[in-house]
Amino acid sequence: MKLSDKIAQRDARSLFYTFEFFPPKTDQGFENLVARIARMIALHPLAVSVTWGAGGTTKDRTLDLAGLTQIEYGADTILHLTCTNMVQGTVDEALREAKERGIENILALRGDPPRGAEHWIPTDSRFQHGVDLVRYIKSTPEFADFCVGVAAYPDGHPDRETDEDGELEHLKEKVDAGADFIITQLFYDVDVFLQWIQKVRAKGITVPIIPGIMPIQTYASFLRMTKLCGTRVPPKMMHDLVPIRHDDQKVKEYGVKLAVDMIRQLQAGGIQGVHFCTLNLEKSVIRVLETLGLAGNVSQATNKLIADVATLPERTMTPHAAADRATKELTSVPAPESDAGKGEINNAADWDDFPNGRFGDFKSPAYGETDRWGSSAFQSKATTAPVSHWGNPKTVDDLTSLFLRYLHSKVTTTPFSSTPLSPESLMIFPHLERLTSKGWWTVGSQPPINGAPSTDEVVGWGPRGGYVYQKCFVEFFVEQKDVERIVKKVEEEGAGWISYFAGNAKGELLTNVPEGGRNAVTWGVFPGQEIAQTTIIEKESFLSWKDEAFSIWSEWASFYPPGSQERSLLEGISNDRWLVSLIHHDFLDPSALWTFLYKGNKPLL
Repeated sequence: MKLSDKIAQRDARSLFYTFEFFPPKTDQGFENLVARIARMIALHPLAVSVTWGAGGTTKDRTLDLAGLTQIEYGADTILHLTCTNMVQGTVDEALREAKERGIENILALRGDPPRGAEHWIPTDSRFQHGVDLVRYIKSTPEFADFCVGVAAYPDGHPDRETDEDGELEHLKEKVDAGADFIITQLFYDVDVFLQWIQKVRAKGITVPIIPGIMPIQTYASFLRMTKLCGTRVPPKMMHDLVPIRHDDQKVKEYGVKLAVDMIRQLQAGGIQGVHFCTLNLEKSVIRVLETLGLAGNVSQATNKLIADVATLPERTMTPHAAADRATKELTSVPAPESDAGKGEINNAADWDDFPNGRFGDFKSPAYGETDRWGSSAFQSKATTAPVSHWGNPKTVDDLTSLFLRYLHSKVTTTPFSSTPLSPESLMIFPHLERLTSKGWWTVGSQPPINGAPSTDEVVGWGPRGGYVYQKCFVEFFVEQKDVERIVKKVEEEGAGWISYFAGNAKGELLTNVPEGGRNAVTWGVFPGQEIAQTTIIEKESFLSWKDEAFSIWSEWASFYPPGSQERSLLEGISNDRWLVSLIHHDFLDPSALWTFLYKGNKPLL
């Protein structure tokens, strides 16, 4: 059913809500997300939405997930669809596949805008802005029946290409082109949002506006998302969050309370519905709805006695009725989350307690983060002008110089890191500098930690009163000849202490980790809880990151004209280099990994 019709027909006295999900990067994460969605749909959202990766990078997984929510679970689904930097014909294909799956709602987004110096893929010239996609859908008889939504930015578009009046004009243009509803980017200042709503209505925009709500999961993810989205953060929020930033449990509790307070304030301001950006995590959203009194209508089956005659219907039932109910309920019950039994230390419960980053549990529904609106990492403000920010690398030495300048804080980002070097990495700075200066460009690392308090300013995480542990690991790009040297040294001198993964853009993989083996490199012990693992390096997560890493080289190359020295260099790096991950399991010895690299019978550096 069309979302605009559902909004018009609903009881205006009660709050409606929608859920947003993104397709996980791995098959296991996808399977477990499906089970999670089955549970969350029982909360009766008005609709669910599924995001679309920049340039259509998640096309197949997005359409598969949207098809499941629409067909298998009967939830009216909103398919996010970006239109710029898309290969010719992709938009039409996606719209047709959505129709085949019974999807009636599209969220039309711009995605990555063309970037002056871009030369990388053939794009569909019909689409330069989100409004072009709206017009195309509404003017094409084959697609005109879709209910089309558009995005809006109460705190301003992160690209800051125009002022507020200009953005309101753009929004009016999209609605005039046929948009049926609006979903906003996340925000945290409700007063500013309500003022923005008044300005929108003053423009003559009357379609439903659904505010985006993202409960805070961790302090780090909060900072990352607000920076990416250009979100205004009220001073009081930072005043509240900074003292508890090292206590993940308190941050999560604060996030739930804040979301509840925001929604109540929005309701008082006349807002009738909200859109939850779940990040594929369920606990915080469920707690918000429970606090608001909206999660109590999920029916729970109760056990009844089976009798030949059901004399008390509320307590007994006939054998025939019992068999009928069992058959119906068994066909609708979601599959259990795979491999999440008590024997699994990092079980399904931990997936929400400690949301995963790049090296989280590949089986988690939250594995692989989303930017929500289909933009790549290169679309952050810091990376819209890479030629000036990172120079014009023409030689391998130029690249080594860039990575060293990043380590020395002379540049604050690289294509592989959108933030300055972390205080944690500074603990092993001399080693990162040594590797990088030799042409082993480091892109990920952590020092070994043996029982630091969970409140530690640099490495602490989780609730207070606990202790955290880390194994040392480092990741870097090297030539094939160096990979061969590393593998040989591990075989001859590793003595079982070193695990490695090495992969390239061609799909080749080298590792000494047995099939199904998993390396927990960060874990914590907390009062009244099982051991919690937040960082796991294993084959699936490494392969997922490896593919992303080499795509970054290709995207970086796309900023330079074909045949240029810069483009030839970066494409050559992508084609020829390997990504290597080394883990040393002796977390009691802070120098163990570096001793292995620098010393022994065949020092590597």
